[in-house]
Amino acid sequence: MPGPIRARSTWRTAASVAKPIFAANCSRWAGVDLVGVPYRGQPEALTNLLGGQVQVTFDPLANSIGHVRAGRLRALAVTTAMRSPELPDVPAIGEFVPGYEASGWQGIGAPRDTPPEVIDILNKEINTGLADTKMNARFADAGGYTPFPSSPAELRKFIAAETEKWGKVIRALNIKAE
Repeated sequence: MPGPIRARSTWRTAASVAKPIFAANCSRWAGVDLVGVPYRGQPEALTNLLGGQVQVTFDPLANSIGHVRAGRLRALAVTTAMRSPELPDVPAIGEFVPGYEASGWQGIGAPRDTPPEVIDILNKEINTGLADTKMNARFADAGGYTPFPSSPAELRKFIAAETEKWGKVIRALNIKAE
C-alpha cells in the first residue's frame, strides 16, 4: 500500500463541498489513504493536478474531459453507478469498490408560494426540453451530463433519499461543519 495520496479539494460552493465527501467516502470504502489538499477554486486545483502537485481529484467530468481526451490527464474511474458514455473505457468505481456511487446533480426549484398550475407548466416545459435529442447531445458534449426528467414529487423523493444517504456518510466519517 503506498503512502498518502494528495487529493485536491475546494470549499467555496455546495458542489465543491461534495467532492471531498465523495473522496473521503471512497477512501473509506477502498482503504486508500487520501490526504485532502485545500484549494480556493477548481482552476488552481486542476492546474496543480496537471502539474503533478496533487495525484488525484474528484471532479465533474465537464471540468476535465478535455484534458482526458487530449491525453494530459488519465481518468482512473467515474463515480457514477455506470460507466460514462463519453469515456466508455473508464470504469465506474463501483466495478472495483462494490456499492460505491457518488453523483452530482442539479434540480430546478421555484418559490414555495408558486401556484401549482405554474409549477405544472414549468415542469412540463422543462421535461420537454430535457427529452429533446439535440439538448441531450449538448449536455453530453458539455461533459457527460445525463438529464433525468421527473415530477416535483419525484424530485422531492430523490432529494430526501440523497439527504439520507449522504447524512449517513457524513456521520460515519465524523465530518463537522467549520
